[in-house]
Amino acid sequence: MTNTPDQVRPFRIDVPQAELDDLRERLARTRWPAQPAGTGWSRGVPVDYLRELAAYWRDGYDWRKHEAALNDIPQFTTEIDGQTFHFAHARAADPGALPIVLLHGWPGSPADFMKIIGPLSERFHVIAPSLPGFGFSTPLSGSGWGVNRSAAALIELMERLGYGRYGLHAFDAGSGVANTMRLLAPGRIAGLHLALAATDDMLGVLAPDGTMSVRPGIAAGQEGMGNFQIQSTRPQTLGYGLTDSPVAQLAWIVEKFKEWTDPAAELPEDAVDRDHLLTKVTLYWLGSLGASSAHFTYELRRDMARPVEPGEGSPGAVPVGIAEFSADPAVRPLVDPQGVAAHWSGFERGGHFPAMEQPALLAGDLRDFFTGRH
Repeated sequence: MTNTPDQVRPFRIDVPQAELDDLRERLARTRWPAQPAGTGWSRGVPVDYLRELAAYWRDGYDWRKHEAALNDIPQFTTEIDGQTFHFAHARAADPGALPIVLLHGWPGSPADFMKIIGPLSERFHVIAPSLPGFGFSTPLSGSGWGVNRSAAALIELMERLGYGRYGLHAFDAGSGVANTMRLLAPGRIAGLHLALAATDDMLGVLAPDGTMSVRPGIAAGQEGMGNFQIQSTRPQTLGYGLTDSPVAQLAWIVEKFKEWTDPAAELPEDAVDRDHLLTKVTLYWLGSLGASSAHFTYELRRDMARPVEPGEGSPGAVPVGIAEFSADPAVRPLVDPQGVAAHWSGFERGGHFPAMEQPALLAGDLRDFFTGRH
């Protein structure tokens, strides 16, 4: 049967065993750098910590177990504007339930939402797409796949699925995609829910007209922006190391879990289950996403200078909800200086990855915000 662009096809993750064997062999042959004594995390991920984590990834982590758990969630692919889009889609029992789109950031994928898709699908239809260059929305069909083009494609995806009105939840780069969807199709958006944390390097600033500018967050600084600077300027060069060395990919992601998760967590696995974290890293390794996701960051930076033309309706009329994790009293005046948000929740626990760190809190806040917003 010939595939047509409007087809939605079932998808199942089935990684060849040879790829898993290759991963273990590469981990076993890692060349480890030396580290000056007493420097700890101050110059990056400590070698002793990463050695132990890599050994567990090689000999203790069971990909097949987590692959099966991912496959418990219905998944699909479709082609939009020449690009393959992958998405998880869990329908509620009520056909008239409100759909909610969950949008990840970097480093992320729909797997970030594994612990909340099930609980949310008791009340809502849940759609969790992989942004272009992430998850299984690969390979990239070409350049230009940043925030603006992705937002237009996801509006098309929701139309293709038969959903004329839906809610949006997002964090990190996904927030830019969600807000652009609100600008392009405000009449279709029942509400926009954003997650943020005081540990974030960048914060969106809400304006009454529905626009959202970006400014440095409380945690921003020269040391905290290195990953963005490299990915947004030299994604291809960075991609060689991340695609060839699983330990390089592991370190690149784990560092962000040390810096961006709940400040009370001493180590990444104190904030996020170690196996859940390694499932994320394994997806990046198997899909060579280190390079392709960096290209998304490259395009995102350029999209920040390319305003979109709003669609019919008023973006400012779309209700906005905020869930702030590791709440800091200085964040709300920065993000919502004019009191635009219709809903604001401050949680003392959690950080940049709330669906992984505090899934029950996030799921509860999403239910509170979206219930009754058809």
